[in-house]
Amino acid sequence: MSRSFDAIVIGTGQSGPALARRMASDGAKVAVIERHLPGGTCVNTGCIPTKTLVASAKVAAMARRAAEYGIVVPGPVRTDMPAVKARMRQVVERSRRGVGKSLEHNPNITFVRGHARFVAPDTVAVGGVQLRSNRIFVNVGSRAAAPDLPGVDKVPWFDNVSLLASDELPRHLVIVGGSYIGLEFGQMYRRFGSEVTILQRGERLIPREDDDVADAVRAMLEHEGINVRLQSACASVARAGDHLVVSAACPPGPAEFEASHILFAIGRVPNTDDLGLELAGVKTDPRGHIVVDGRLQTNVPGIWALGDCNGQGGFTHTSYNDYEIVEANVLDGGDRKVSDRITAYALYTDPPLGRCGMTEREARASGRKVLMGRYWMEDVGRAYERGEVEGFMKVLVDAETKLILGASCFGIEGDEVIHTILELMYANAPYTVVTRSMPIHPTVSEYLPSLFHSLEPLS
Repeated sequence: MSRSFDAIVIGTGQSGPALARRMASDGAKVAVIERHLPGGTCVNTGCIPTKTLVASAKVAAMARRAAEYGIVVPGPVRTDMPAVKARMRQVVERSRRGVGKSLEHNPNITFVRGHARFVAPDTVAVGGVQLRSNRIFVNVGSRAAAPDLPGVDKVPWFDNVSLLASDELPRHLVIVGGSYIGLEFGQMYRRFGSEVTILQRGERLIPREDDDVADAVRAMLEHEGINVRLQSACASVARAGDHLVVSAACPPGPAEFEASHILFAIGRVPNTDDLGLELAGVKTDPRGHIVVDGRLQTNVPGIWALGDCNGQGGFTHTSYNDYEIVEANVLDGGDRKVSDRITAYALYTDPPLGRCGMTEREARASGRKVLMGRYWMEDVGRAYERGEVEGFMKVLVDAETKLILGASCFGIEGDEVIHTILELMYANAPYTVVTRSMPIHPTVSEYLPSLFHSLEPLS
């Protein structure tokens, strides 16, 4: 059996459904294929469930500090993990249902459940049905990388998906990996009541960040009682009676960590290995990402790749921007490119880290004359009033053009404050726009003029 469509979308992550709905609104007949749950990583196992847990963990942390604010909480704070996870699942289901309904109830969209595989450049097979189109958009996302260590096949272990599904509260959670997923899970489970150890093989946490930012995040986590071990490469795992043992190569020598649960947060791999891309002639890179140009077109005419599977971002917001790029170019005659966007993301610990543009390390390597400003959160009125003074804001400016090169905002509302700087960068506006503004008091953003007034040449 064979059916033809004006377009085929494989996967229902952040970009695929939006693109399908736009094409359908123009009158196109679109097939959308999903092999598992509508909404992709963000809705089901990423942003929405984890940030819901972060919110619960925040409440637990603040409840323990209630006396600092003059509030009396009777009895010790206790985490009801089944209730925490039930709330998470309710929030997830609401979002998942919304994505599904938007596809199932659209008269121009045929929503197909099943695993799509290419059988030709213009044809994919789902079960016993072949779907054809001269426009195919791949939005299949990524998954957690599996560990390859001695003993890993003999012990139970978790990735972010399976730990989200578990209602257990670990006695001691050992996390292998010190980047975004590992740190967010580490802090939330520590606040829920678990003992937490984070093993990071590198010399610092969140290695893409500057040393001062990574050091500040580490200090915050250690202040909350998390055991952070750097230069600690996981070597093996084993069972020892009623607990697990993680062996790691650590300075000054090998060490063993007893655990009740182990979370591997060691990166992600694209879901491209079982799509039959070779039958369509679509190229992938050594890591399995689909190779695309700046307009997100593959090497095969009529096939585009969006979201995590193309290796161009790996965030929900970059995936949505992929949709905007393809929409503009394919449907509206525009000329948008991946190179137009400025690097921007956040780490959702509490407090969060908001980031945009260059790091200090990158700015130094650029050969520019650079100014840098820094402002500590303990000097921000809003932070002091709320009793949350961890972190600092840092900004980098081109000394000659006065254009902003990048910024880091680690502190309360840093994930929101960073957008003021990001929008100025997109507007190609000099930093003096901020120093001449009149911000609202009392806010965190009102200290951005002070941040820019602190600019000094990089030594």
